[in-house]
Amino acid sequence: MNNPDVVIVLAAGEGTRMKSSVSKVLHPIAGRTILGHVLEAVKPLQAKELRVVIGAHKEAVQEHLTQIAPTATSVYQAERNGTGHAVQLALAGAATTGSVLILAGDTPLLSAQTLKEFVAIHYANNSSASVLTADLPDPFGYGRIVRDDEGAISRIVEERDATEDEKAISEINAGVYLFDNSALREACAKLSKDNSQGELYLTDVIALIKEAGKVALAVRTNDYNEILGINDRSQLAECTMIMRDIINDRIMKSGVTIIDPTTTWIDVDATIANDVTIHPGSVISGSTSIESGAVIGPRTTLNNVIVKAGAKVIESTCSDSEIGAEANVGPYSFLRPGTKLAAKAKAGAYVEIKNSTIGEGSKVPHLSYVGDATIGSGTNIGAATIFVNYDGVEKHQTTVGNEVRIGSDTMLVAPVTIGDGAYTAAGSIITEDVPAGSIGVARAKQRNVLGWVLRKRAGSSSAEAAKRAGATERE
Repeated sequence: MNNPDVVIVLAAGEGTRMKSSVSKVLHPIAGRTILGHVLEAVKPLQAKELRVVIGAHKEAVQEHLTQIAPTATSVYQAERNGTGHAVQLALAGAATTGSVLILAGDTPLLSAQTLKEFVAIHYANNSSASVLTADLPDPFGYGRIVRDDEGAISRIVEERDATEDEKAISEINAGVYLFDNSALREACAKLSKDNSQGELYLTDVIALIKEAGKVALAVRTNDYNEILGINDRSQLAECTMIMRDIINDRIMKSGVTIIDPTTTWIDVDATIANDVTIHPGSVISGSTSIESGAVIGPRTTLNNVIVKAGAKVIESTCSDSEIGAEANVGPYSFLRPGTKLAAKAKAGAYVEIKNSTIGEGSKVPHLSYVGDATIGSGTNIGAATIFVNYDGVEKHQTTVGNEVRIGSDTMLVAPVTIGDGAYTAAGSIITEDVPAGSIGVARAKQRNVLGWVLRKRAGSSSAEAAKRAGATERE
């Protein structure tokens, strides 16, 4: 397959209609930025050079480019004088032979497959210029493809410069071009600002190449969704929903059950094995990996989480954690970064765990906080237990052994170690190590003050109930 020698991505726009302090191309969709999706689509073409024209939010876009495409060359367009001007800048210093693929940085739905097919058609027809097009139900705002009597492309006219007849054309410019390098350079040198916006239009290059007697093609794509650009938050939401449906369809066809695809949001880099079941209202983001037989949701958020085979995560939020095989999480659990549940472990209702390892078969059933701890296997943490890990300055570690029974409402004040097989009495505040096989008891002896309610809460409903039960004011 012939591949383009140079790829130019146009990402310098102001994006004013986004009404955002963030560059338009840096807004996220399904775990990647808009620009990230475009660069991912061109990656399989293996171009010799990748040049990205940046302008608005220069520093932020440049930093992002360094992270996701470190070999790309950024070209700064200080004054936005149109797409033709942007290409002129990008061509300076680029290879002067071969072909040049140009595309917009705000079309995240464009696929590598469509680009491959477009490139193949260009080369098969020995074209000097090819433009990707699509028929839109509502073409407003897009440049129209004007064809001659024989059906060949004649020129591209922008919405603002179009006549009423030209505005009625439904075939639009998708903003993806492939040029012979020398033909492009020759035409770019002839561009004029004689238009409604006083800018250099890249679209005018098509007519100039045709006038030079060279072959120009308009190549229709069958899926107009792929070429949808983003200019405002409404279009961002539209593209996000389309991307969601594409991802969910691919995942379901791989053998995953998604009960309600319209309320399930999965990032493009997440990996989900067959026979996983995902219930409504779930969000699976980042590099999350879910193994076969796991059940996720409903109303569960997983971000950068490893979920092993057969685990269940119900109505919970988990981030940067690992959930072992056949482990159970939720409902209403919060697994924070650094949490690791071993096989068959449990984090039950209203449990928060952070930077801790829960051993095989161990349980934190309900209403507890576990922070900076290591818990062995077969251990049970009673309800309302708090691992007191922070002294106001530093975090400290708690170690709980195997087959330990922590009584309800225990506070383990770190640093502290509970030995294998040990117990703590309910309601204890444990500040010292509990040896293996021992029970730690740390609570004051109970004292009942008789008659206190009748003396101190006279006339209350409690006092009346106490009288009926035979209580007196004597101590």
